Amino acid sequence: MAEKQFLKLGDLKPAPGSRPKRQRIGRGHGSGMVKTGGEGGKGQTVRSGGGKGPAFEGGQTAWARRLPHRRGYSQKARDRGHFGGTVAVVSLRRLANWDAAVEITPEALRERGVIKGEIDAVKILGAGEAVALPKGLRLRDVLFSQSAREALQAAGAQLEDLPVSS
Repeated sequence: MAEKQFLKLGDLKPAPGSRPKRQRIGRGHGSGMVKTGGEGGKGQTVRSGGGKGPAFEGGQTAWARRLPHRRGYSQKARDRGHFGGTVAVVSLRRLANWDAAVEITPEALRERGVIKGEIDAVKILGAGEAVALPKGLRLRDVLFSQSAREALQAAGAQLEDLPVSS
């Protein structure tokens, strides 16, 4: 008869690589963990959660404190990172071969690979010279430059303006 093998508590061990060897600090220059032992310098930098916040500007008066002292934010001193929107720009030339049966919207432009990435709006700019556009184009939820608007209206396109928020 073959003997049954039983698992014993003494035979248990973790899977290879699941428990890496701990870093031994303060054990000579060759270890790479000398002097401060991975803790950085003294004072503010060594404390948990210490350091300078994202709004710190090297000691100069911070952006939020340089604003005119009014309620809310000053539109004169605003920065593009916090307040600006991203607008995808499409040339009128890109619409020259567009199928007139398909309505031109930001979603349709994205599906056809004309625009990429996260955007807040789409703006169509004029081509500079005359572009032959298909008859009966329909545009919705897009912004236009003055020259693009005139060229599209001359081609008989239906323009549905994007509501402008104040």
